[in-house]
Amino acid sequence: MSTASGIPAPGRRDVEAQATRDELIDAALELFSERGYADVGTEEIVARANVTRGALYHHFADKRDLFRAVFERVESRLMERIGSRMQATDDPWQLILDGMRAFLDACEEPAVKRISLTDAPAVLGWEEWREIDNRHGLGLTRAALEAAVDAGVLRPIAVEPMAHLLVAALSEAAFVIAHASHPRRAREEVEQALLELAEGLRA
Repeated sequence: MSTASGIPAPGRRDVEAQATRDELIDAALELFSERGYADVGTEEIVARANVTRGALYHHFADKRDLFRAVFERVESRLMERIGSRMQATDDPWQLILDGMRAFLDACEEPAVKRISLTDAPAVLGWEEWREIDNRHGLGLTRAALEAAVDAGVLRPIAVEPMAHLLVAALSEAAFVIAHASHPRRAREEVEQALLELAEGLRA
């Protein structure tokens, strides 16, 4: 069977395999969010997903490999939410602010705080964590800056390096919020600092 585009439609076995993989990722995401990577065993994950241990190792090399897929899913869903919020406005400047605030809002969510900001750098290592983080966040940041420059809202800048610097600044702000003893106060302080940083780019 083929789709309208001519690409073969996935067979029943492929659909079932993908469903099993998704169940494992969803179960691990819940458990890692609740207690963290180190305190969750693979036995719990397969029990929560209602699949066999063999199914886990069919889809993932080990617990770390599964964690990587979980982190990818958290980042993907986060960027989808931020993108949807940014699409709600046609104002290029407001688009930048909405994207920034949507990201900061997410920093107190259990999945983002525990998986993306606490466990991922330690489990995957800084280099791999940064590569995945940039792959998901850099595109939105670059597009927002390009739109603002084209509209004359921002002064002419080198968009690519600035996008990398802003993603790094947002990541650091996220770490500050996630590990603060008073997250709400930390959120207010880093948001103000980011606003001042962005204001410095205005035309």
